[in-house]
Amino acid sequence: MLPAHDHPDAYAKAFNNNSAWRRSLAETDPELFESLGKGQSPQILWIGCADSRCPETTILGLQPGEIFCHRNIANILVNTDINSLSVIQFAVQYLKVKHIIICGHTSCGGIAAALDNKKLGLIDTWLMPLRAIRQQNLDLLQSLSEKERALKLVELNVRAGISTLLQNPMVIDAMSERGLQVHGLIYNVGTGELRELDVGEGQDVEKSRVVAFKTE
Repeated sequence: MLPAHDHPDAYAKAFNNNSAWRRSLAETDPELFESLGKGQSPQILWIGCADSRCPETTILGLQPGEIFCHRNIANILVNTDINSLSVIQFAVQYLKVKHIIICGHTSCGGIAAALDNKKLGLIDTWLMPLRAIRQQNLDLLQSLSEKERALKLVELNVRAGISTLLQNPMVIDAMSERGLQVHGLIYNVGTGELRELDVGEGQDVEKSRVVAFKTE
């Protein structure tokens, strides 16, 4: 254990919190840690932003082991990112998750950077897909207020991620064979509220792709 301090720094505080958290969880669910030590069987894959204000387990009120997650800057999902594709494959093919959630959020720094379109360095490469979405919807975005513009790009980015998922053969197969569901959410960091996007049209697109990818 780290030595006690009257005013511990952020790391020391976080490390020392572990003992209290572990004891509390063991009291409320004595078998949880033993169960987790044997493996995991989450039913949800969460693809979200790395923002510190958007911790998926806390937002959803879930316990360790209940959600498999992948987070990056601005919850960008493209079919060329081996990192996210590996997570999706593991979650869908091996963990057999029943739901995939793509969640964007308000006050997103990545969204703001894409809208500003300023030179930022390495992150510019990562934001290219998001800036492409901005460019494709430039007339719509410019017709909105600054606040509305940011929220609309959050939504468009989530929908783009859903579209990417629905081009993934593993996801398509799991949807048709065992009822995997895909969801788009937006989290309001100022209120703690989740809002679900209507992605029904995307599910219809999935049906046509089942036929397109079907093999004998």
